[in-house]
Amino acid sequence: MTYEVLSLAPSFFDGFANSGIVSRAINGGIVKLNMHNIRDYAYDKHRQVDDYSFGGGPGMVMKPDPLYEVLKDVMIQGESAPVIYFTPQGRLLNQDIVKRYTEKQRIILLCGQFKEIDQRIRDTLVTDEISIGDYVLSGGEIPAMAFIDAVTRLLDGALGDIDSALTDSHQNKLLGSPHYTRPAVYKGKEVPKVLLSGNHQEIEKWRQRQSIKLTKERRPDLYHGNQ
Repeated sequence: MTYEVLSLAPSFFDGFANSGIVSRAINGGIVKLNMHNIRDYAYDKHRQVDDYSFGGGPGMVMKPDPLYEVLKDVMIQGESAPVIYFTPQGRLLNQDIVKRYTEKQRIILLCGQFKEIDQRIRDTLVTDEISIGDYVLSGGEIPAMAFIDAVTRLLDGALGDIDSALTDSHQNKLLGSPHYTRPAVYKGKEVPKVLLSGNHQEIEKWRQRQSIKLTKERRPDLYHGNQ
């Protein structure tokens, strides 16, 4: 899997690419993370990437020409790839979307800043628009990192045990069940006895009941969507 990340702040990804699961996946040859600075494609003497919005109003808009040039350049560097733009107007990222993107060999991730990017780029070159929640961030870098992490951990070899990812919250459209580790008694609180029983069938039933209970209480939208 190759991630082509287009950003005005590529250094934002330095720590992300050098720690945790993504770092191990890069070092293991499972993924590549190629960074592209959008400002390098602003060819006027001031390297300007934003301008005022036609029609007035507060906030600046990312200019279409640097975005077009960087996208054109990245697109011809490898095989065909979807172009994802991260925006509060996009569809909400969920595990189903993440799983579908694991099937791609190359993904282009466009990180906007300012008020928005020019709509003409969205209309002509962007193939998917994604949001990570009903709130606004200062740029698309954090959503891009969330997307990369979510997709990477489902790729073969990224985790020590892929079953860990396959039993996570949202993988089966339910929240995950509670988990415990040693000691069996901590500050007077005991681990549920079923988890110490060695009866894997009963343990699985307990975990399923807990998942349903948590989902019903905390995410009734998910719970009713499963009915």
